[in-house]
Amino acid sequence: MSRRPVIGVTAYVEPAGWAVWRDVPAALVPQAYVRAVTAAGGRAVVLPPDDTDADVLRVLDGLLLAGGADVGPERYGRPPDPRTESRPDRDAGEFALLTAALAADLPVLGVCRGMQLLAVAYGGTLHQHLPDVVGHDRHRPAPGVYGSHPVRFADGSLAGAVMAGVDRVNSYHHQGVADPGGLAVTGWADDGVVEAVEDPARRFLLGVQWHPENDVDPRPVTALVRAAAGAAPASRPARLAANRRLRQDEA
Repeated sequence: MSRRPVIGVTAYVEPAGWAVWRDVPAALVPQAYVRAVTAAGGRAVVLPPDDTDADVLRVLDGLLLAGGADVGPERYGRPPDPRTESRPDRDAGEFALLTAALAADLPVLGVCRGMQLLAVAYGGTLHQHLPDVVGHDRHRPAPGVYGSHPVRFADGSLAGAVMAGVDRVNSYHHQGVADPGGLAVTGWADDGVVEAVEDPARRFLLGVQWHPENDVDPRPVTALVRAAAGAAPASRPARLAANRRLRQDEA
């Protein structure tokens, strides 16, 4: 039997409760991530925050940067907004993992916060509170309630190939990408909010602003596992050409 691709999923450290225990600091990740990786044929390994080293990448075939708290604005040279809630331990551990993953050209998927972390790692910046920019709160309509909105993807992009036929996604975030840095923007909500970023020069590097792990058909997670197993999700030359055209159009 062939070995399943091993996908590292970055974890939260938050107060949690189970059995008789309440408000115990715990390293955790929503089961939806694990379920999506497993359903795609992968083996999920939960990675608690740890900035000592990135040696764990030696046994991983792919990296999934999970959602969660805000990326610290000091990481992109901005003062904190009062509504920003960051986790310095996650930032330190995940930037270390991502730096090493990029050096090894390991397949990487960033989800929500994970996409924002990708943008910051590539020299970009974030909007710290989207309602101030777009004038509404449909991307996070209420605590614990997902929004839903139209989405479009750039022709010839990795995001477009992965999400072919999809024109609507879920949403739960109050921050967003302002400047993608060295990444190509390849997905947009109907209000212009960045929904997907990628680096076509890499084997597989995709960031999505929504939460595919909570979809019935979690295509970005499936594409990550396929890339980690060695299957090409789309022709790299075609994606390179498409993204060159996209950058020329934006110039």
